[in-house]
Amino acid sequence: MMRSTGCGNKAVWDETSEGKTYPHLSGDIETEIAIVGGGITGISAAYALAKAGKKVVVLEAYKVGMGTTGSSSGNLYAPVDERLFSVAEKHGDEALKNVVSSRLAAIDLIENRLKELAVDCGFQRVPWHLFATEEMNNEEVRKEFDAALKAGLLVTSGSMVGFPFPASGLTTIHRQAQFNPLEYMRELAAHIDPSYCKIYEDTAVIEVSGGDPCIIKAQRGSVKAKKVVMATHSPKGIYGVHTVMEAKREPALAVKLKGALPPPGIYWHVAGDRQYSTRPYRSSEGDFLLVLGRTYPVGQKEHTEESVVKLELYLRKYFDVASIDYIWAAQNYRPADKLPYIGASPLEKNIFIATGFAADGLVYGTLASMIISDMILGKENKWKKLYDPKRFTPLASAKTFVKENFQVSKHLLQDWVFYDRETDLAELKNGEGKTLTLNKEKVAAYRDEVGKLHVVSSVCTHMGCIVHWNRAEKSWDCPCHGSRFSVEGKVLEGPAYLDLAKPKGDTG
Repeated sequence: MMRSTGCGNKAVWDETSEGKTYPHLSGDIETEIAIVGGGITGISAAYALAKAGKKVVVLEAYKVGMGTTGSSSGNLYAPVDERLFSVAEKHGDEALKNVVSSRLAAIDLIENRLKELAVDCGFQRVPWHLFATEEMNNEEVRKEFDAALKAGLLVTSGSMVGFPFPASGLTTIHRQAQFNPLEYMRELAAHIDPSYCKIYEDTAVIEVSGGDPCIIKAQRGSVKAKKVVMATHSPKGIYGVHTVMEAKREPALAVKLKGALPPPGIYWHVAGDRQYSTRPYRSSEGDFLLVLGRTYPVGQKEHTEESVVKLELYLRKYFDVASIDYIWAAQNYRPADKLPYIGASPLEKNIFIATGFAADGLVYGTLASMIISDMILGKENKWKKLYDPKRFTPLASAKTFVKENFQVSKHLLQDWVFYDRETDLAELKNGEGKTLTLNKEKVAAYRDEVGKLHVVSSVCTHMGCIVHWNRAEKSWDCPCHGSRFSVEGKVLEGPAYLDLAKPKGDTG
């Protein structure tokens, strides 16, 4: 029976990990390194820097690991969502080899840290599979095999006994990995020496100024720091990299099957212009099959719930599903030239950024912590130049740059000029959200299932675009640079610092 008509935003990891809690920042403090964001990039960097004797402060808007990291698949692999052969085509074979070696080093670091901490977090080495079920997609699978071989990976091709899909083409890269990402984050944070690192949760940053020192303002205090690491997936505020990234949402399901789980592994299915990622996961709660896929641009799809429904249909096509236990979505930012931006901000003094990880954030986030920590500690890092935010790749970036900035211009013009002026609040049905004009103000209105109205400004606080309603997740999403807000206007994620404003007039 179909039931995935919305997005519960509760990942499978939420119930299987209980973590330490941390206080919120209250008052004004000083430190050497301030890290904004308590996901895999921020906590990994904090661990490394504190271990090296640096004084560190981590500011997390919600709970450690509960953002994009806790919404991920838990897969760790050397290949990339945009394909290794695509990296080679845009940047050359040497860059391909460096991307692979850097990602393998990040996976090894995670494994070694787990051993160092004497914790498991479900880490296991598994094969990664890229496969097609239709002949027209076999060429893509073959090209990835050639690129993986060229990069020096342990790779095979051809049929495999017991493979859970009717594959027409198959590439397998061996000794990749999987784990529980939220449990890892909580364990890593708990093992950071508190005499060197202070972690603050429920501490939303509202302004960051680069300089000497850098100044960070939060809701109930401030931090002076010699250096700042923006570990927020997309840097807060206005940065040039926002113009060369596409913000995407990706729904996910965790289900229980009537039969046995497929063998341990990462299964990437090339299906036309779509990709689906599937993996088994065993926990004390039972055996689950996770599937992610059917990405869509943030704030640009009217019926977002359709992606969730189609994801369920895909899963039921290949597996006998007993129950759908978790439904959620994750956000990623796809860089223009297929490589993330990691290192010193081009225009901000003493600020470091890490963004553009696409759907490969667990590994790239760990790698970012390695590169940035080395830079702060004055150590050489052989991958620093490859991912430098100051790099200029006009040919590799041109298509995405033009597309992304056309979309921003289109939405600014279209949403402001053709804004809905006709809808009345009384016409809003239960469960419906809509942007409209009320007392000459542009507002975003949502009437919940019990009839209560929630009205906020519809103008995104990042750069002034108009937010759009996300029916699946019950949120207001900005189509320009991916900021997302709750029905009460609270920032959920993205580059916006400030919540959506409350209307000045009477909302009835």
